[in-house]
Amino acid sequence: MSSEAPAHGTPQERALRHVAALASGPPLDPSLRVTLNFHPDRLLHGKPILDALAEDGRYLSQFVTGIGNGGLTAHPGGDRWRWESRIFDGAYDEAPAHERPVYGALNFRRKPVGGAPRFGSAHFRLTARTAARTTFCYPDSFFEPSDFGVAARMGLIASALADTQDDLDDYIEAQVHGPVRLSHHVEALVLDPCYRGTTVETAAVRLGCPVEWHPGFRLGVEELRRHPDYRGQEYVDLGAEIAMGGVLDPRTVGDAVRAGRHDPQAVKKVWHCLARFGAPERADASTRDQDVYRKWTLNVG
Repeated sequence: MSSEAPAHGTPQERALRHVAALASGPPLDPSLRVTLNFHPDRLLHGKPILDALAEDGRYLSQFVTGIGNGGLTAHPGGDRWRWESRIFDGAYDEAPAHERPVYGALNFRRKPVGGAPRFGSAHFRLTARTAARTTFCYPDSFFEPSDFGVAARMGLIASALADTQDDLDDYIEAQVHGPVRLSHHVEALVLDPCYRGTTVETAAVRLGCPVEWHPGFRLGVEELRRHPDYRGQEYVDLGAEIAMGGVLDPRTVGDAVRAGRHDPQAVKKVWHCLARFGAPERADASTRDQDVYRKWTLNVG
């Protein structure tokens, strides 16, 4: 914390106040949602992640779980700890791990697969009310950004729409402060249809939130082989090896992770290829993006 003023309020309140003072722009469109993308078939300390979520009833940060779908730097002195200290002016420096924010994305492009599919094929879609206790940055906090937003001042959408990013990097990071209880703060868990009739679906119905399905990720090996420059030829070869019947979907990638025969970071690169080139089409995406931009310019004009 800055030495110029005493600390008042909870870490969450202090963090929100600090970011709000840095934010600018019009209010957030209340129809937009924050989503938390993740892989629903991974293990958390040896237990299926959806079973662990059902037992705890909360979505927890990497500081608590020790796992994640990006960099694993959520520990004292690690990159994630340092980024949070900078962004939130030290509000969480002395806070217990369970009080730290959880990370997601603002689904400003209204993607059916969530705001940041690079982090997983499934997502929790949070209620509109959680936006009031969410901070935002663009680009990802990994890049140590200087542009921030809150629900009352959200100028980041115009910046993101004007930028040219790879599809997997095209998201506005969201940090949700305070608990995310599955029965109270989640509108729905949205799953890939490859999990219909599986243990993932069985576990999902025990979470206490509605379950929905998006159109699905699917990538044929023939199409995968057209993109060796995206993540590298070795990951194209690995994807072809783990594909079932010449096709990759989230379930086959998850099976490969749990089998443990390949480096998890290598399989993650295969997922990136699937998420990038096997995502469902959004026929109305450009129209919606134009509508978002038009609303923003009307509000600030």
